[in-house]
Amino acid sequence: MNNPDVKTAIESDEAGVIDALKLAFVADPATRWVWPDPQKYLSHFPSFVQAFGGKAFTHKSAHYIGNYSGAALWLPPNVHPDSDALITLLQDTASEEAQKDGPEVFEKMSSFHPNEPHWYLPLLGVDPFHHGKGLGSKLMVHALTVMDKDNTLAYLESSNPTNIPFYKRHGFELLGTIQVNTFPPIFPMLRKPRIP
Repeated sequence: MNNPDVKTAIESDEAGVIDALKLAFVADPATRWVWPDPQKYLSHFPSFVQAFGGKAFTHKSAHYIGNYSGAALWLPPNVHPDSDALITLLQDTASEEAQKDGPEVFEKMSSFHPNEPHWYLPLLGVDPFHHGKGLGSKLMVHALTVMDKDNTLAYLESSNPTNIPFYKRHGFELLGTIQVNTFPPIFPMLRKPRIP
């Protein structure tokens, strides 16, 4: 895997993409706060991926790199996560604190989304075994090139503060901090298109 290409996921890639994200988010502060028990995390995270970013598969905006070493799920303008499925999943499976605070967190996340048409990045991650190889940057550049060409905004929320410098290197600006009770902070970020 010297210089792997970014590929668009097809139906047969879906499980591999979800597995890559499951590995990537295994130590994510917000995700593991929701499911601190390892078995619950491993069991419920795939449903979270489907509800939060699964529409990327049907819109051909789910990408992976290498042998599912990393993945990114982008939602095109006017396509949104399945909020009802997310809230139901939290209420049925999450820690007591997440059940209580989750709906308010998602409400605040929604308030930061730009009013203008924009691409939304619910999930991007690289298997920790492959960190430091530039795979996350390749996934990011692959998508941002299209957004720059189309002169479209890109928006995300980082659930891990250590990832903020990575996103800033790719042109994202921090919009604020979402903090609800003991839920780990979430960092909304926006990127204006760059003229190619």
